[in-house]
Amino acid sequence: MKKYLLSIFAVIIPFLTFAQETAHKGLDQLIDEKFGAATGWFVNFIFYKIPFGDEVQVYWVLFPLILGATYFTFYFKLINFTGFWTSINIVRGKYDDLEERKDHKVEISKSKFTDEDDNPDTIRIEGHEGEVTHFQALTAALSATVGLGNIAGVAIAVSIGGAGATFWMIVAGLLGMASKFVECTLGVKYRDIEDDGTVYGGPMYYLTKGLKTKGYSRLGKILAALFAVFVIGGSFGGGNMFQVNQAFQLVENITGGENSFLHGKGWLFGLIMAVFVGIVIIGGIKKIAKVTDKIVPFMVVIYVAASLFVIFANYNMIGDAFVQIFNGAFSPEGVAGGAIGVLVQGFRRAAFSNEAGVGSASIAHSAVKTKYPASEGMVALLEPFIDTVVVCTMTALVLIITGNVAAENASLNDAQAILLTSGAFESAISWFPYVLTIAVVLFAFSTMISWSYYGFQGWAYLFGRTKKMEYTYKLLFCVFVVIGAAASLGSVIGFSDAMIFAMMVPNMVGLVILAPKVKEELNKYMSAIKSKK
Repeated sequence: MKKYLLSIFAVIIPFLTFAQETAHKGLDQLIDEKFGAATGWFVNFIFYKIPFGDEVQVYWVLFPLILGATYFTFYFKLINFTGFWTSINIVRGKYDDLEERKDHKVEISKSKFTDEDDNPDTIRIEGHEGEVTHFQALTAALSATVGLGNIAGVAIAVSIGGAGATFWMIVAGLLGMASKFVECTLGVKYRDIEDDGTVYGGPMYYLTKGLKTKGYSRLGKILAALFAVFVIGGSFGGGNMFQVNQAFQLVENITGGENSFLHGKGWLFGLIMAVFVGIVIIGGIKKIAKVTDKIVPFMVVIYVAASLFVIFANYNMIGDAFVQIFNGAFSPEGVAGGAIGVLVQGFRRAAFSNEAGVGSASIAHSAVKTKYPASEGMVALLEPFIDTVVVCTMTALVLIITGNVAAENASLNDAQAILLTSGAFESAISWFPYVLTIAVVLFAFSTMISWSYYGFQGWAYLFGRTKKMEYTYKLLFCVFVVIGAAASLGSVIGFSDAMIFAMMVPNMVGLVILAPKVKEELNKYMSAIKSKK
């Protein structure tokens, strides 16, 4: 009886303490403080700055990102540019007949497996393999990248680094096309396909299987486990909490700000979003792809059209905007530590936006229906171009043209970033903040459902592919939707960025080692295209 009473008190006392703290501070503030205290050490480690002189400090994680993307660009002979039109033709379906697809369901048996790498863990299935089309894989991956990083992330970059940060975002996007090509080719090459056709793929699998073929079996397992942990954290952070947090910021602002019925009730908005997210993610990648291939093109068209309207309505300022971008990239005066500081902001926000080199997109692309891994790598290289070179640049031009890259915005905090972009559009289109709010909510929604798939793949790799484990993860994901809406962005964005950049470290090691395998697949696919012609 005494033990029973002690166990009750052990539960009640912490609960009463929490309730008392909540009464004094409010639930949202308390969640933020607890979350910040729990994740601060990790954020500080990932974003440790290496000092170069008195003013310039560079995040160490940017070095593997930039150097890796540059290496792949030259190793694959400028595939970013030479493969561009081929990529578009693949999405259009011009080379679909190379796949030799069948209308009936292919029976998967051991006799259909071929072992190209003399590796018993590598299974290749001839015929109709995968779960989604090239276009659906592209939109599923784009739904995780085109979104709030393009809207709020760009505002953060240009408010800290000035207009010049836009130039380095574009450079990062162009270089990132090569990284995305490499990781998504590997994602298809080393994927697992279950007997029922369900696909499991991504860095966890090409790090273990691929590095095993190169004689680095133990290293591959360690890197894969690290990536799996980071992708789960990234799905809860950048792919979940950051998205719902920024969506709530805009919804609260548009409904009255401090006078809004939602003011201080981020948890309520999060709860509503969690219900809708939960309904979709239960269905897996096929259900996610069906939603994203409708939402993403529609919302991108609306956002790009509004951006173009603002830009061309002020066509006389376009030339000056590009002059500011170019001059600011190389000769900024006292902005965030000079040119290096501007470069850092540009690359950091571009990486958060397009995720090239992070490895996340390879998880979505691994589910594609193809027998040529390089074909999906070619499709994937379009993502950083669409996401960063096109959409991010348009956002930056809107901010510059409307005068929202000024000295007074240098102290802009992360929570205000989405509002800065909204205000920029409002100055040109008075009613557009209402449309932008809807777009942001849908962008956030599509990003969350795609990242739930990424995180689940890491979860399944670590804890198994049982239904129990699947629903455990999806329930946790929905809980973090509520937490993200309630926490302040200060804690959320630090954790979001840290987890996403942490994913890049084990992934980039694997990409560099496995680059020759990708070149083999590229040559194989290009030979098939030439033989068709």
